[in-house]
Order: sequence, then structure tokens, then C-alpha cells
Amino acid sequence: MSVLTRQEILEHVATGKVAFNPALDVFQLQAHSVDLRLGFTFLVPKSWHMTKKGREALHMDYFAEDRPEYFDIVELEQGQFFDLLPGEHILVSSLESIKIPEDLMAVMYPRSSTNRKGISVDLTGIIDSGYEGQLVIPVRNNTQSQTVRLYPGERFCQVVFQKLSHNVDARKSRYHQRDIIDGVDVDSLESERNTEIELIRSGDMKKLKNDHAA
Repeated sequence: MSVLTRQEILEHVATGKVAFNPALDVFQLQAHSVDLRLGFTFLVPKSWHMTKKGREALHMDYFAEDRPEYFDIVELEQGQFFDLLPGEHILVSSLESIKIPEDLMAVMYPRSSTNRKGISVDLTGIIDSGYEGQLVIPVRNNTQSQTVRLYPGERFCQVVFQKLSHNVDARKSRYHQRDIIDGVDVDSLESERNTEIELIRSGDMKKLKNDHAA
């Protein structure tokens, strides 16, 4: 696979094969990548919830039969900021929605300036060919005593586009063409995914492999 240069990215944008909404500005274009800006939606993991038994610690268990709401949703307004506390882990949205054709894939990387703040974004993940929507970025404050202030609109991650040898029919993400708030609802997963969850919950790996061979 070959990496698209700035000129090639612009050509794909001009033809509509690759799209960003809102459109890119000159600060975002790099030699062979595009910087993404931080969005206004922050998902903060909950640590407890109320049950019939009382105030109960919340376990992050996506395979549980009864799944509670795992996140508090913070929607900032223009001019507001978000203080990321020491050791805190959250999910954030990209400002831009992105559209990728079926002959490309992309990889999200942190910007070096982001890591220098003490924030861990790491190698954020693959953006599948055919994907369209906002991106969800896991973020952690690795400092022990410093709060890191985040501003919607700041350049946060960078996307590198790679050319595939041929078009692929990629599996759609839960966030495909959806608001990220809707995407965090694990009950919205497709039936195929729910089948996998049931088999994992039961521990029947033999049936999973035999009935769903690639």
C-alpha cells in the first residue's frame, strides 16, 4: 500500500472521493497527512450507578446481558473548554466528519504536540474503507498532578491515507453515518455482532469458530 501525498489528498477531495465536513483549512494540510480538529462532544466513563441494591460500582462489561449507560455525555458550546483530570480516560469526537472511498483506508495517529502535553492518544486506529462519519478518539491524561485543558477546534490527531490494491467491501462501524452519541449505544450493534457477543458470553469458542468460519 502507498501513502497519499498532500497533492493526491487534495485531488481526491476535489473529485469528492474523500470528503471532510466542515471542509479542511490550510492549517490542517500536511505533506502526507491531514490534521483533525477536536470536536465538541466528550464521553466521560461513569464509575457508579444506582441499582436496586444501592450505589453500585459500574463494571465496563460489553458482554453483559443488561448493559447500563457507561458514559456521561458532555456537549460543549462555542468558547467552552474541557479540563482533562490527571489519570482520566475519556472518548472525544473529531470536529470533522470524514468520508473514505472503497479503494482507500486511513490510519489515525496522534500529533506530537498532543503527546507532549502528557496526553496519550497512541496509534488511534484504522478507518475502514467506505466509512463515513465522525471519528471517536480515546484520550488519557498520563500526568499524575496536572490537569490538561482541551479546546474544541484544536488540531489533535492526524490521518494518513493509504491506497488499497483493490476495492473492498468493509464491515460498517457502529459509528458509520451516525452521531457518535448514538454510536456508543452497544445495543444498536448489528445482529451478526450480537451473535458473536452471545457466543463469547457462553464461552463456546468451538461453536463460534465452526459456525462462523471466514
